[in-house]
Amino acid sequence: MDLSFDCIVAGSGHAGSCAALSAIDAGCKRVLVIEKGPPEWVGGNGYFTAGAHRTVHGGLQDLLPIVRNATAEVASTTDMDPYSAEEFTADIMRLGNNQSDPTIVRAVVDGSRDAIGWLAERVHIPFIFSFHRQAYLVNGRHKFWGGMVLSVEDGGKGLIAAHQQALEKAGVTVWYDTPAVELKLDHGHISGVVVIRNGERLQLSAPAVVLACGGFESSVDLRAKYLGSDWERAKVRGTPYNTGDGLSLAHSIGGQLAGDFAHCHSTCWDANAPADRGDRVLSNQFTKSGYPLGLMLNTQGRRFVDEGQDFRNYTYAKFGREILRQPGGYAFQVWDARASGWLRMEEYGDDVVDKVSAASVTELAEKLQAKGLEDADAFIETVAAYNRTVTAFDEEHPSVKWDPAVKDGLSTQSTRESLKLPKSNWALPLDKPPFLAVKVACGITFTFGGLAIDPDTAAVISEKTGQAIPGLFCAGELVGGVFYGNYPGGSGLTAGAVFGRKAGRGAARVMRS
Repeated sequence: MDLSFDCIVAGSGHAGSCAALSAIDAGCKRVLVIEKGPPEWVGGNGYFTAGAHRTVHGGLQDLLPIVRNATAEVASTTDMDPYSAEEFTADIMRLGNNQSDPTIVRAVVDGSRDAIGWLAERVHIPFIFSFHRQAYLVNGRHKFWGGMVLSVEDGGKGLIAAHQQALEKAGVTVWYDTPAVELKLDHGHISGVVVIRNGERLQLSAPAVVLACGGFESSVDLRAKYLGSDWERAKVRGTPYNTGDGLSLAHSIGGQLAGDFAHCHSTCWDANAPADRGDRVLSNQFTKSGYPLGLMLNTQGRRFVDEGQDFRNYTYAKFGREILRQPGGYAFQVWDARASGWLRMEEYGDDVVDKVSAASVTELAEKLQAKGLEDADAFIETVAAYNRTVTAFDEEHPSVKWDPAVKDGLSTQSTRESLKLPKSNWALPLDKPPFLAVKVACGITFTFGGLAIDPDTAAVISEKTGQAIPGLFCAGELVGGVFYGNYPGGSGLTAGAVFGRKAGRGAARVMRS
């Protein structure tokens, strides 16, 4: 068996696939993708996403040529504002409390639109406008909100399927059940990687290695070490194979760690979902993102976040953390009949989630006691107090109308009566039966801490020299410095494509030299 390659990529997900294809395009002939998991777990965390990609764009006409679900008639009833580089940058920096590495952020933003075009043309990713997740039909028009407009047919499943077809067509070899256990150096330059394959330790030769094997979110021990002991009970949203291997491999040869190791992308997740891995069938349907339309209450019957603080795109990646902090590590999302009709069936269908319905708030509280609600009286009073403040605001501001496609300012705060913890937007009364509740937990998606890279080449930086380690590259969740504390939805996949392409091109340059 010939164990020599031009480039080896660790990780079969979105970023790794982009790196492998980019390496082929840039001149590499023998490219190998090694995947720690079995074939049925191909795709890493990308498989479990909704396929959302955030990108700079010039509005509807700019993106129409690359999407598959916008007929001329649909386009004529669609409102889509342009999304500038300044807005994209500001969103990442604002949500990261200005701690994100500005050079890394700039690379993501500036490379976003070109990466989307490449994915559509080169990989044949079946992009669609995300009408089902990012737009509301208001007065007969589809109104997009929150800066993100692109998704993929069949979500992450469609994304990874397209990558698999492209890799096969390009002649990229993929080995499954093949964890990388050691990086090899020759005079300070990457010379290959040691793997375990069929129980045998093999040394593979390559002048360039791309680490795209995810963060450490699937490791209970590393979650406890970096995020805190509470995170041992978080539910893993995606692959069980992202256990921090890339971090340890790179750090063992002097790779520099970077970014926010104290936080991660976490979200409202079905409390009945598997604990240590995602479901390959239901996948992203376990997400429970309808909280801006209602309320979230903990086991003590108290609210603990401002559900209307911002668009879901800008809050869902941090609200999972807030749920984890509650007694028992779970909470209840609650709506009345006025709002429940706006919930996405993909997430709240009868065949997806265990729902509790009742004819009154009192009955709902009583039923939720069997699901873990400890203080029914407090639950009832919390809803009543919320309704009083919403009514007071409405009487004081009769011209403010509910609109889910904008931050409408419909809140709980008036001069007459207010809540200590407000609901800042979309605050409709919760008083129209039937009432609906679902139990949610914290689902961990990916970790923010990773490796330091050169933003221009995606080369891993040496902790000792501050320079690139020759032949070692990084892409995907393993890149440190992009996100701190929170992130704008859809920017993870985009970053994976941007740095995956840079890593592949860098690997080809090393191979040629």
